Amino acid sequence: MPLAATVLIVFVLYFAREVLIPIAVALLLTFVLAPMVGLLRRWRIPKVPATLIPVLLAISLFAGLGVALGTQVAQLAEDLPRYQMTIQKKLDTAQEMTIGRLSAFVERYGNRARATTDHKPAEQATNEPAPLAVQVKEPTLSPIDLAQRIVTPVIGPLTNLLIIIVVAIFGLLQRDDLRDRLIRLMGSGDLHRTTVAMDDAASRLSRYFLAQLALNFIFGVIVGVGLYSLGVPSPFVWGVMAMLLRFVPYVGAFMSAFPPILLAAAVDPGWSMVLWTGALFLASDLIIGQFVEPLVYGHSTGLSPLAVVLSAIFWTWLWGPMGLLLSTPLTLCVVVLGRHIDRLEFIDVMLGNRPALTPAQSFYQRMLAGDADSIVSYAETILKERPLSAYFDEVALEGLRLAAADHMRGVLDRAQVAMVNETIAQLVLDLEDYDDAPAGGKETAPASAAIDGNGAVLCVAGRGPFDISAARLLSQLLTKRARRTVVLDYAGVAYDAVKSITNVDIAAVCVCTISTSSTPQSTRAVIRRLRKHVPHVLYIAGFFPGQAAAVTDMSNAGDADHFVETLGDAARCLADAQMPADKPAQRLMQSA
Repeated sequence: MPLAATVLIVFVLYFAREVLIPIAVALLLTFVLAPMVGLLRRWRIPKVPATLIPVLLAISLFAGLGVALGTQVAQLAEDLPRYQMTIQKKLDTAQEMTIGRLSAFVERYGNRARATTDHKPAEQATNEPAPLAVQVKEPTLSPIDLAQRIVTPVIGPLTNLLIIIVVAIFGLLQRDDLRDRLIRLMGSGDLHRTTVAMDDAASRLSRYFLAQLALNFIFGVIVGVGLYSLGVPSPFVWGVMAMLLRFVPYVGAFMSAFPPILLAAAVDPGWSMVLWTGALFLASDLIIGQFVEPLVYGHSTGLSPLAVVLSAIFWTWLWGPMGLLLSTPLTLCVVVLGRHIDRLEFIDVMLGNRPALTPAQSFYQRMLAGDADSIVSYAETILKERPLSAYFDEVALEGLRLAAADHMRGVLDRAQVAMVNETIAQLVLDLEDYDDAPAGGKETAPASAAIDGNGAVLCVAGRGPFDISAARLLSQLLTKRARRTVVLDYAGVAYDAVKSITNVDIAAVCVCTISTSSTPQSTRAVIRRLRKHVPHVLYIAGFFPGQAAAVTDMSNAGDADHFVETLGDAARCLADAQMPADKPAQRLMQSA
């Protein structure tokens, strides 16, 4: 059914293009003129005059541009014969340097072959009669035929112009009513959400179109003034062409550069004007595209680069050159709707520039692929703006939570579990040089942790398959805070293995749990087991990332001294944990 609807829409767009193109131009014009109409309405101007004034100004502007362009083009057509000599001289020079040398080479080495060939006998003259002279005479046109020949080429553009003006006027006049009807089509069950979506889409599109129009106008002015200073004829024509063609994504500015460059080659006997003209277009487009546009409306149009190219191809195939000019605005309209309408969300996913996966999903996907280098590269980008603990909590632990959920469903085998844990271990090594810069003021440990002495922090993995990775991440955060740490997996705290670590002074213990299969009871059992051998130290139960139900259960049980839901909280809580001063050294040691 969706495929049939898509085919029907494309069919209608193609065969109804003669009507839809002016309507599309008119609707886009309403987005450009809507802010001006709103400004006039805020000045207490009545609705009809406030709508007609911007439309008349736009018509006057386009009419003035048309007259000026016509005058410049006519003048250029009259001056072209004067440049014929320069063009011919440069063509002769180019031909002599390329084809001329090749012809001389072929002729020199072909004389011997031609000398050995047999000459064909001359053809006998025939007595065929001389051809008759034929004279074509145009029939005399009647006044009706003459008027039809003049009016026919003009009636099409005038009709389209009339459609654009009428639709733009009614679109501006009936904007509120049109919005209400679109809300009804989108769904009136949630009026607040739908209204916010429509207003947001309209404001975003208006700002984008106005910004693009202003920047393209500035580009055209720079090109026109630059060509005038260089002495290129008809700079106004090329400035307007540069402004219009820059609406074509990626290649529009370079397309507009070819005619002035060719004209500069025809005017200047040398090549300096050609080089300066090319440099003008290149420098102007780079400055506006790379520096000005990001400051005005961000680094992109909201479309992925591939979507911009594909949309240009699609709309050009449907509507020809006009479709190429309108490709980016039309596609942007569709993508904005996809961001606010659930049924059209797939359009935003396919064509938008927002990441298709969340950072955590991307992290998990790369862990499954064992692509540690890509994970580190993405982490370095995030760490330019965020501390290490925030990256671990918001990305790494969320990715491990996704892995734990897949393990519960039985879709991860032992090899994949081992690969995920090995990738985390490699990530910990690769991020050793990054500091965990705290966001905010000085950190302090909880009162219960502020006791005298010093010792290591024991980071114990819970029962889940990925809890050892959480323990390694916590160990690195504590290392950044100048704490000694010991990492133990779940097997290391078994009944017969809990005493296997010798001569380690223990100041605190944190049991790390991220697996959804691990229950508070298993964490309670680990803490009770350790307390028999290492009493009187700080015990923290960490449930990552944030499992509120488990934290509440453990709090009621009273087995741990603190309960945390993020690695950052655990690191802050453990950073200053110290050994009791009035107790003997608490050690995990081999029993006699």
